[in-house]
Amino acid sequence: MTFSVRHVLIGLAVAFTAYLSARGLWWTEPVARPVGMIASLVVYLLITWLCLLVEPAGGRRTTPDDHDVPLTAGSRGPVPLPTWAAALAFALAIALPTGLTLFAGTGSAGAPYVTWYIGGIGALMTIVMVRRRTWWAWAGTAALAVVSAVWLGPLNALAMGLVGSILWVGVAQLLMRSFDRAARDTSQLQELQAAASSWQAAQSGRRRERRVQVQRALTIAGPVLTRAIEVGGAISPADRAEATIAEGRLRDELRGGRLLDDDVREALERARRRGAVVTVYDEGGLDDLSEPALVTIRRELAAAVGSAHSDRLFVRTSPDADVAVTVVGRSAGGPGRGEDETVDLWREIPRRPA
Repeated sequence: MTFSVRHVLIGLAVAFTAYLSARGLWWTEPVARPVGMIASLVVYLLITWLCLLVEPAGGRRTTPDDHDVPLTAGSRGPVPLPTWAAALAFALAIALPTGLTLFAGTGSAGAPYVTWYIGGIGALMTIVMVRRRTWWAWAGTAALAVVSAVWLGPLNALAMGLVGSILWVGVAQLLMRSFDRAARDTSQLQELQAAASSWQAAQSGRRRERRVQVQRALTIAGPVLTRAIEVGGAISPADRAEATIAEGRLRDELRGGRLLDDDVREALERARRRGAVVTVYDEGGLDDLSEPALVTIRRELAAAVGSAHSDRLFVRTSPDADVAVTVVGRSAGGPGRGEDETVDLWREIPRRPA
């Protein structure tokens, strides 16, 4: 069986409150109503352990600020004590000192088996404080101070442990605030670290992409540039045509994105070699498609470009929800190249999510 820190702390609190209340059974002289003494002790333990274990209606719930203090609230820490349980603890802080004093006899009001309620109620209010009922905890502590001062006198109450009980509650409040602040800072640091890691990963991805693009550019344009350098810039018409095709391939790689594969690249190059002007734009919209769906789209795109006879080809991704890619071909309207162009190809490749 796995024990969490919360279970260990609850076990320690149960053992400690049982130890405090056990002093109430160590009667050094006869008491007026022993049954009442025992009943008071049992009621104290029941209410105290109830405040330790009771959960809000519907199970464990997070506090409104749980996202700010994840280490000390919600499923990983104490949740707010139900109001009715906090009210029971407050009522016990008023009734227990009076009940024990009357059951033992007013002449034994200062006996240790009676005054154990000072530490017992202090421990109970500490539990209420940890369960995030600050005002109920301080109200119960104030009630303990007033009632114990009535039966014992202010100085005797302070000497018999009232100071310690007040300190317990105050320290519990300070610790909870410190833990909450530390948890909040930790959460913020985790968010900053995640953002920094994400930024670093994005930068690494961009650097890798730039290296790939540079390598691809060198592979495509390198031979053409080498030839131009060899001839001192006096390139032949054939070399000029090759340079134009290389430029088009580079533009495809930079702007084609997910549209390209080997078949599409080959179809685009064949279109350029026959004299067509080809423009390819991947403007997004294909990111949600799986690889099999992209393979199908690229196959249809290669077929559409390969069968086209237009003078100008435009290949673009489509913002339409049902269309993945649009291929448009335009050619001169008549024998003269100066006449208006007409659309002689319109092909829409449908989106087929897989």
